[in-house]
Amino acid sequence: MKIFMATLATETNTFSPIPTGREAFSGGRDWFRNDGSRHPATVANIPLIAWRQLGEAEGHEVVESICTFAQPAGTTLRQVYEDLRDTLIADLKAAMPVDVVLLFMHGAMVAEGYDDCEGDTLAKVRAVVGPRAKVGIELDLHCHLTELMRRSATAIVTFKEYPHTDIGDRAPELYRLCLDAATGRTQPVMAYYDCRMISTYRPTLQPMRGYVDRMMAMEGKDGILSVSFGHGFPWADVPDVGAKVVVIADGDEAKAAATAARLGRELWDLRDAVAARLDTIDDAIDAALAGGAGPLVVADAADNPGGGAPADSTFILKRLIERGVTGAALGCFWDPQAVQFCAEAGEGARFLLRVGGKCGPVSGDPVDLMVTVMRVVADHSQSGLSGGRSRLGQSVWVSADGIDLVLVSVRAQTFSPDAFTGLGLRLDDKRLVAVKSSQHFQAGFAPLAREIRYVSSPGALQFDYAEIPYTKLATPFWPRVADPFAKA
Repeated sequence: MKIFMATLATETNTFSPIPTGREAFSGGRDWFRNDGSRHPATVANIPLIAWRQLGEAEGHEVVESICTFAQPAGTTLRQVYEDLRDTLIADLKAAMPVDVVLLFMHGAMVAEGYDDCEGDTLAKVRAVVGPRAKVGIELDLHCHLTELMRRSATAIVTFKEYPHTDIGDRAPELYRLCLDAATGRTQPVMAYYDCRMISTYRPTLQPMRGYVDRMMAMEGKDGILSVSFGHGFPWADVPDVGAKVVVIADGDEAKAAATAARLGRELWDLRDAVAARLDTIDDAIDAALAGGAGPLVVADAADNPGGGAPADSTFILKRLIERGVTGAALGCFWDPQAVQFCAEAGEGARFLLRVGGKCGPVSGDPVDLMVTVMRVVADHSQSGLSGGRSRLGQSVWVSADGIDLVLVSVRAQTFSPDAFTGLGLRLDDKRLVAVKSSQHFQAGFAPLAREIRYVSSPGALQFDYAEIPYTKLATPFWPRVADPFAKA
């Protein structure tokens, strides 16, 4: 058989002030053409590596197209998306005939004129390969599951874990679903259940952990091939935003629909228990000052670049200064200008530096600090998702009266302690460590943290979901409506 595969992905925060242009896709480490699976692992090519290894081990021909994953930001420019999509489609046409298409996309990519980039791409793929070929797609769990996607794909599989430690695990799952279908062993049929909920869910905590475990235990039994829970990505003004369950059954659409509905109603019953709780900035600082062994790790969730935020907000930094708190480390601030000033000044230099607050109101005001440049690294990186590396570019560690900051020139959320320690900055002696992330930091920082707190400060990610100004979502949802299933 011939297997065609590609990655085309980004997560779009339509409320973000940062447009996603061509450089976001082609200007970094996550850009390959025709050979992505042959490079060291990054978030973009982890599934491609698995699919090539599996396909070649079974004697199949494997053909690749583009492999690109842009850092989450605002809406993708129309011409940029269309050019990337059309390149993928042109490569597919050149590879025809193919038996299986495997795609890695995010599930929440929005471009000018396209609220559903994944559905649009899948539909165009289906038009090329025809009805007999099997088309599978692996998605981030923060996705918008649309009817166009369901109609166009043979199988949809989302990550199950958040942090996304299972990108590599889901790839073989999708591969097997599609190859078994191509050989006639199974007949996958998919059903959705719209939970009519918009929130944030953490599978690291109960009762969400138990829910995910029960989902996984159902797979491979009683004709159920796969179960996914699409959390949704709240910060996108699109018609299909919100949580949905997708179930794939073997030839039994009624069973798929009934199973999806049962799991969806179970989640609805857990809605208050699984909803993420967030502290104020002062709540988190108070907890840090209360003392204990090890640092309190604070997620600056509203400024998470993994959700499209700028990563240069100063709200937590400013409050630490106002309260005279020392023994704190914060990162990673996206501030290429400040990094350049520090690099030019050199290690050991002491001068007045303006930090953060450069991308508009969601970033707060810049903060002026008398800093000492402790370390400059020309091409810094950190441990990333599912074993990949995340590039931070030229980066610096600066110290200012008991507060240490990591400033980077490549915008990325803080995944791992080596974002700090790789610059020589210790964390074990700190009272408070604040990271610009919503959840992906958890796997790396939990071992060193006395406690983890999640903070809702001002920023590009609004956590009062009922107040997000959607204009395209017609379906009522919780928590804006107490019972969105009630008949009007």
